[in-house]
Amino acid sequence: MNGFKKLLLLVSMIGILAIMAACGSEAESGSSEDSNGSNEETLNGSVLIDGSSTVFPIMEAVSEEYMAEQPEVQVSVGFSGTGGGFKKFIASETDMSNASRTIKDEEKAELEANGVEFTEFELAKDGISIVVNKDNEWVDSLTIEELQAMWVDNGKTKLWSDIRPEWPAEEIKFYSPGTDSGTFDYFNEVILDEQALVANATLSEDDNVLVQGVSGDKNAIGFFGYAYYSENKDKLKVVAIDGGNGAVEPTNKTINDGSYSPLSRPVFTYVANEAVTTKPQVADFMKFTLENVGDLAEEVGYVRLTDEEYAKSLQVFEDLIK
Repeated sequence: MNGFKKLLLLVSMIGILAIMAACGSEAESGSSEDSNGSNEETLNGSVLIDGSSTVFPIMEAVSEEYMAEQPEVQVSVGFSGTGGGFKKFIASETDMSNASRTIKDEEKAELEANGVEFTEFELAKDGISIVVNKDNEWVDSLTIEELQAMWVDNGKTKLWSDIRPEWPAEEIKFYSPGTDSGTFDYFNEVILDEQALVANATLSEDDNVLVQGVSGDKNAIGFFGYAYYSENKDKLKVVAIDGGNGAVEPTNKTINDGSYSPLSRPVFTYVANEAVTTKPQVADFMKFTLENVGDLAEEVGYVRLTDEEYAKSLQVFEDLIK
């Protein structure tokens, strides 16, 4: 073999070795290059979430989008109710807890006693929607006083004609979120004034059960988050509520500007500080949530916060993981 051929062979071998070394280095790093040429870390593990059935559609949408980007991370979202979710959160069984009300002082105390530090993040706004059967032709609006007359227990069977004499003398059938629900807590506070709910109400933590109940009975009335009404407009009739300034229906606009009063409220998620500082997948999911939840909340029927509010939440999160 002459000198030129030897040199050519040597250069080719060096090139092959260089390519193999580069491939090996990329494989060891565990990173992949996307179509834009940027590297994204591949994560794995789980993110455990439970809590409000009202917040469930938001977090379900977020988790589906996230797992499409990080398929090795398993995000589990339950809906045992705000109170039920906090019980699991207090016991450190979950990384995050969704809530349709702010955390109670007694829940804070239990978390502190168990050494669980947490951070609250507002996700979107919601309006508790009062709904009746699609074939109900007599109810278009209700005052707060009429809601109280309906829903507060007095030991008697309630008829529609008890609320307004011109309405049918038919028994009202009630469908309510369960007592572990943040929606129940909020309704109990602003409508029932902490008085007992009618004893014959059907209770469920699953809002789909309430939708089915009201849609299947002409004399039924129920309440749950706006997204569940929005998703079932074809089989439910929403009732305008007069909070003192005229009857107002829940819409994105009236919920956002507060004119749907007093049944507009924010919804939250609570995250365990230790989870985001020790579990990369939880931190990454939380960051993804705050960056995308506004658009995804709107897609599933909620009202987004302002860009400034989401930016503030992201800054709180960034400070948390420093």
